[in-house]
This record gives sequence, C-alpha cells and structure tokens, in this order.
Amino acid sequence: MSLQLTINYPETLPDALQQTQEQFEQEAKMAMAVKLFEMKRISSGMAATLVGTDRVSFLLNLHRYRVAMIDLTEEELLSDLENA
Repeated sequence: MSLQLTINYPETLPDALQQTQEQFEQEAKMAMAVKLFEMKRISSGMAATLVGTDRVSFLLNLHRYRVAMIDLTEEELLSDLENA
C-alpha cells in the first residue's frame, strides 16, 4: 500500500523555473528524497523507491544536489581501510 502527499504550489512556478509541470514535480520528489537521505532518515533504496527509480540511478544523481554518495567519518574510513 502506498500513500500520497499533496503539495500546493503556484500554477506559474514550473514556468518560472523553465520546466513542465511533470519536470517540476519529479524534481521536487527528488529533492525531498535527497534531503531525507542526506539527513540519514531513509536509505538510498527507500529514496530511490520514493522517486520511482533504481538505487544506482538515485545514487548517481546525488552530485546534482551536492550530496555525497558515501558519508563516512575519518574514523569510519580508517576502520574500513584497516579491514580491507
């Protein structure tokens, strides 16, 4: 089962952004998914599902929002290197 979120926005907003309504709505979904992922509230898989794409495509588009694919602390990175 899935739920639906409705967001009201000015009719002129897509035109102001030089986008179609569909492009604007897809970008808004992506922005929400990216932010939730960045905040570590959802996984990349869940974010991809929210956007309606596969996980790899979602991850490959994170750079458009200046969000890192992998966000490790220096300690976590050093630990990973030691265990490699």
